[in-house]
Amino acid sequence: MSAARFVVFEGGEGCGKSTQSALLAERIDAVLTRQPGGTPLGRGLRSLLLADRDDAAGGAAMAPRAEALLMAADRAQHEAEVIGPALAAGRHVVCDRYIGSSVAYQGHGRGLDPDEVSRISRWAVEGRRPDLVVLLEVGPAEAERRRGAPSDRIEAAGAEFHRRVAEGFRAQAEADPSGWVVVDGSGSVEEVAARVAAVVHDRLGL
Repeated sequence: MSAARFVVFEGGEGCGKSTQSALLAERIDAVLTRQPGGTPLGRGLRSLLLADRDDAAGGAAMAPRAEALLMAADRAQHEAEVIGPALAAGRHVVCDRYIGSSVAYQGHGRGLDPDEVSRISRWAVEGRRPDLVVLLEVGPAEAERRRGAPSDRIEAAGAEFHRRVAEGFRAQAEADPSGWVVVDGSGSVEEVAARVAAVVHDRLGL
């Protein structure tokens, strides 16, 4: 029996990662989960983080450090309750977003130190690293078309914010080519799924 593997999908809004993570999880019989929101506690944190207004902060803008710490809190509970136990039981895990998203969104996007954001998240998950991070990329125009009207406060952060986020993801992939793989997210769902399946098989034998 092969060792349980941990695969993460990353990418900006509208890249198709939620769809592709679900398809891969089904194909390799993995536990499918997401961040934020993969636990009961996480669902509460997700509602605070993605509210369409800053009601969670009493009408004030949520501070970037508060946002980063809430993400880390979600991640800590997720590791303890879902990811760690599943892998220990021999199940593959596919996760929609992980530490790379905090580095891209709260680090590059919100202007915090990406290394500090990464360090906080690594501490939260007790150093758990994915076996593979699949970064789905689509062009800005295609991503905007897929997103449609903003539905939460992060989607509504503006084009410049999302440009910085995309650069943050690409920087991480370039810095860790053995751990990350960039996949073209354009085309049909089936075409992208075939690309994902090929790279996952090539890297992990799944």
